[in-house]
Amino acid sequence: MTQESHSLGQFDFAGDDHVVPFQVEGLDVRGRAVQLGPMLDAILERHNYPLPVARLVAETVVLTVLLGTSLKFEGKLIIQTKSNGPVDLVVADFSTPDRVRAYARYDEAALAQAVERGDTQPQDLLGEGILAFTIDQGAHTQRYQGIVPLDGASLEEIAGVYFRQSEQIPTKVRLGVAELLDRDENGKPRHRWRAGGMVAQFLPEAPERMRQPDLPGGDGAEDMPAEIDDLWDEARVMVETIDADELTDPMVGTERLLYRLFHERGVRVYPPQPVYDRCTCSRERLRDVLASLSQEEIDASLEDGAISVTCEFCSTTYRFEATEVRPQ
Repeated sequence: MTQESHSLGQFDFAGDDHVVPFQVEGLDVRGRAVQLGPMLDAILERHNYPLPVARLVAETVVLTVLLGTSLKFEGKLIIQTKSNGPVDLVVADFSTPDRVRAYARYDEAALAQAVERGDTQPQDLLGEGILAFTIDQGAHTQRYQGIVPLDGASLEEIAGVYFRQSEQIPTKVRLGVAELLDRDENGKPRHRWRAGGMVAQFLPEAPERMRQPDLPGGDGAEDMPAEIDDLWDEARVMVETIDADELTDPMVGTERLLYRLFHERGVRVYPPQPVYDRCTCSRERLRDVLASLSQEEIDASLEDGAISVTCEFCSTTYRFEATEVRPQ
C-alpha cells in the first residue's frame, strides 16, 4: 500500500518527537527529519550526565531514531560505541515501532581532564575505537552488523561512511543538539534539551545512477552523466547548509525546515512517526535471565536474601527473592 504524502498546509505540523519522512522528487532524494524534545529530556534527566556526555548521548539518540524508523520489519537497531576515550561506551537502541532508550559509561577523572583541556566535542570524548550498527530481527534470525572505525570524525561523518560501506547509497546526515534555559509555568529556572537531525539519500529509479567513484562498481565516474552527478551535489550542499540552531529551533519545526531547503525542488512530506522513551526491560525478562544462572552464581549475587538488578537504560531497580530465581 502506498503511503499517503502531503504538501505543507494540508495538516498540522508534526512537532517534537515525531520523525517526518520526506521526498524531493526533483532531486531523486528521500529522507527523514526529526526534532526531539520531551522524549530526549526524559532520557538525559534520568541519568543526570555531565553536559558534554549528555550532548554525545543526544546525538547518538537522534542518529538511532533517524535510522531505526526506516526499519520495515519487527526488530531492533542498536548503535554502540566502544572506544578508549573518557566516554568509553555509548549505547542507543530503537525497537520497532517506536521505542527508544540509551545510556553512556564514562570515566569521571578522564572526563574532567578532557573538559579542562577543552576537548568536549563528541569525537574528543570517544577517542579511538569502533562504532557498531546492529540490526536484530529477533529469534531464529542472524544479526547484521556493520562496524565503522572511530578515528576523530564526527558522528555525522561516521554515519556517512557506514552508508557508503554497507548500502552503497550516497547519504548525508546532519545532527544538532541544544540546551534551553528558560522558566517553567511557576517562573522557576528550567533546563531542557533539544536535538534534531536529518538524513538524506540519493535514491533514483535507475540504480546505475547511484554509482560512486569510491565504491566497488563505481570506478567509472565518467560513466555518470554530469546532470545526474549535479542532482546529488545540489542536495548534499543544501543539507550541509543546515545550521544546528535550525535543527533544534522549536519555532522552525521539521516541515518548515524541509520547505526552506527544498521547496523549489518539490518537497513532499509523509505522515509523521512518533517515538517514545520506552525501555524494553521487564521483571519477567530479568527473572528468566536470573533463573538461567547456576546455583553458585545466584548464591554469590544474593544480598540480604535477595538479588537486586538495575536496568542501565531506565534506572529501574528490580528486586527478586532467592526463591524466585533458584534453578529448577
